[in-house]
Amino acid sequence: MTGDVITAKSGSSVYSNFLDDAFYIGESSVSKIDGYGAMTNKESFVFPVGNEDRLRPLTIESVAINAMARCAYFFEDPNNSVTLSKDYDTTNKATDFISVSDTEFWRLEGDVPSRVTLTWDLHSDVRSLAEYLNDLKVVGWSKSENQWVNLGNSQVEGGMAYGSVTSEVFVPSDYEILTIGGNDDRLETYSTIDLDNYFMTPNGDGANDELILGGIDESPNNMLEIFNRYGVLVYSKANYQNNFNGQSNREGVIERGTGLSSGIYFYILTMHDLRQKHQGYLYISN
Repeated sequence: MTGDVITAKSGSSVYSNFLDDAFYIGESSVSKIDGYGAMTNKESFVFPVGNEDRLRPLTIESVAINAMARCAYFFEDPNNSVTLSKDYDTTNKATDFISVSDTEFWRLEGDVPSRVTLTWDLHSDVRSLAEYLNDLKVVGWSKSENQWVNLGNSQVEGGMAYGSVTSEVFVPSDYEILTIGGNDDRLETYSTIDLDNYFMTPNGDGANDELILGGIDESPNNMLEIFNRYGVLVYSKANYQNNFNGQSNREGVIERGTGLSSGIYFYILTMHDLRQKHQGYLYISN
């Protein structure tokens, strides 16, 4: 049997709840929750939410048991949400160097720190947000700051047509809505500078244990990305402060928090305050 479970999206007081060990099967574009879905007493869950035409799931992975978390999907421009009767101005951002989707958003309520995975499909048009998959990120409208905030990118899967992006850890209820973001087009105007190559021996002996990039204090608003020889992003850090110790902070590469193997890596340091991109090679010897 197929069909949607429908609840009002203007408020979350009515919802379809998956209690304790409850689960579901058969979710699809014709069998989902068009409204608010909830979970009770779970650490992780995939909310089978969407709108009348499409399944648009959101995954939550929390650091502890959630007494309750609720989620709904909105295929609306956040700049003018008819359902929520509120505007979430996509030009009002904590930093000028992120872009924000004007196509769709999710509302997630939960008090436990969590990572959240958002999905996209052809209607999401993520090509307008980023040239490369690694530039995609989760962004949220902060209740305290009343602006869009970068919630990070710990893992990206798929391609530009279909895929998913996972945030860093945050408290969902601190944000009114969530959506997919990317890099602002102005990054394309940055000058690119080749820097010296670096050598690391992260063995705890106090010598070359961390990646120390000269001049980082001239641009506190920065982004460091490190790639392995296959072009896979193995480490990323906004507002880098010379504390990379050879351990990956990316899911799906190796176990998070595990030291990278010996070899040659490529790094890009984007210095927003100076409008520069610095790049070079890093050799790690364990």
